[in-house]
Amino acid sequence: MGDLISVRVRIENDLMITDSRNIAEVFKKQHKHVLESIRNLEKDVPNFGQMFFEGTLPDSYGRDQKVYFMNRDGFSLLAMGFTGSEATRWKLKYINAFNALEKAWNTPEQIFARALKMADEKIHSLETDVKRMKPKEIFADAVSVSHTSILIGELAKILKQNGVSIGQNRLFEWLRSNSYLISRSGIDYNMPTQKSMELGLFEIKERTINNPDGSVRITKTVLVNGKGQQYFINKFLS
Repeated sequence: MGDLISVRVRIENDLMITDSRNIAEVFKKQHKHVLESIRNLEKDVPNFGQMFFEGTLPDSYGRDQKVYFMNRDGFSLLAMGFTGSEATRWKLKYINAFNALEKAWNTPEQIFARALKMADEKIHSLETDVKRMKPKEIFADAVSVSHTSILIGELAKILKQNGVSIGQNRLFEWLRSNSYLISRSGIDYNMPTQKSMELGLFEIKERTINNPDGSVRITKTVLVNGKGQQYFINKFLS
């Protein structure tokens, strides 16, 4: 008649492990005593955390029960304290189970499958990094509702900080070349075009200056509003 219980050795997260509850069942010990033996090892084993890992398993009622998972070295260290011919028989079963699992784990097919998995995880990690590094539309959306309008030179700085190699003069030139600012000479030079005004990208700030001779001079400064900042950031960064 075969044994009613069996050793459980498995692979989780690329580690060959067994658990304290299975060991308690196999060696006919109370689980709390096995846990106590493991905790006693922690005091004297410097690399305890490389062999034993705390976790939980559901009990017969579905409740989480604290267990220790362990690799082959952890099992060997723990099982040293189990004596008797019956204990030796079960130790051999565990050793054979670990050996058989290791052999199956290291077949060319399994090695290739793990290599594919690692490559897939690496690609996924790189894709995640790229998404994180791409200009965030959330930033542009936040800008769109901003009540702060900025100078075109300040917009150039924002673009440069986000990887767009452009300065204030080149940005002015680009805006004129793409019909966002008036390019013809005259009093309207560098003022928003009709196209820009219809898109609602700029605002014009006027300032009155009193000259020493008593005359009054009005200056106009073009500012990029929140909507305009969103528009140009998305346009350049996309």
